This record gives sequence, structure tokens and C-alpha cells, in this order.
Amino acid sequence: MSKRNLANPADKHQIVERLAKIQSSSPRLWGKMTAPQMICHLADSFRVTMGEKPWETARVSVTPIPIPDWFVKWVALDAPLRWPRGTPTRPEVDAERGGTAPGTFESDVRDLLCLLDHFTRQPRDFPWQPHPFFGAMTDAEWMRWGYLHTDHHLRQFGA
Repeated sequence: MSKRNLANPADKHQIVERLAKIQSSSPRLWGKMTAPQMICHLADSFRVTMGEKPWETARVSVTPIPIPDWFVKWVALDAPLRWPRGTPTRPEVDAERGGTAPGTFESDVRDLLCLLDHFTRQPRDFPWQPHPFFGAMTDAEWMRWGYLHTDHHLRQFGA
């Protein structure tokens, strides 16, 4: 069984359907973001991966001890584990610290859906930017990351 990813049209469709269930008033099940902030966070995350917005801060480790990038990437993208709750959000994709502030919810959702389409479009018309935790990634890794990251935040809001 292949791992869910945004290159698979059925997996992408499922993500889009789940996004449609999010309302501006949807309560979070964990974390600090509001639903509108989460929509902007996802949009900004796609923007930085595609080079539409720069990473403002240096690469960081997600572990307290030195672990090779490839191993951290494997755990995040391939191990059968859900992503942990409470991982700090980088400032450039945090609506309260340098990311895009929410505007009109419906407009922000439309922007996110356009970015999702651009992120998954073939052929690529942009170079992938290195991930701040995992470094350089392949198309397949980016499609897996995009699914997992979006899924993580949709689960955060019960969708």
C-alpha cells in the first residue's frame, strides 16, 4: 500500500474535502492557532517551499541531540507515526510572528487551494526550496510532506 501523498489525485481530493469542513469558528483540539491562522499557516508553508516567500531564519534541528537530517526526514515522512503535537511554528509561517495574518476566511481558503494546486502541478514551474528541518527533498518527498503537514493541521481542527 502506498503512503498517502498529494501527487495521488484521490489523496489530494480528500484533503480538499476536509479543508471544506473547516469554518472560521472551528475549535482547535490542541495548539494555539485559530482556524483562520491555520489556513494562513498552510498557505505560507506552501509559499516557502515553492520560493514565493523566503525562509527568514536559519535551518534548525527538531531534536535536542544531533541526528542526521536523513533519519529525521525518514521518521517524519516514512515511519508509521503521527506527527507530534506542539512542535514550534517557524516565525515566517506563524500568523502572529511574521507569517500572513488572516484576512477574509473565504479568501484565505481560496488562496490556500490555489497554492495547493500550484504545489502539485506538473511539470513544476519552480525550484523546491530546502526544508528547514529536512534539507533538500525530492518531488515524492515534498508530495508526502504536503499531505502529512496538511493532514496534521486538519486533524488539529477535527477535520
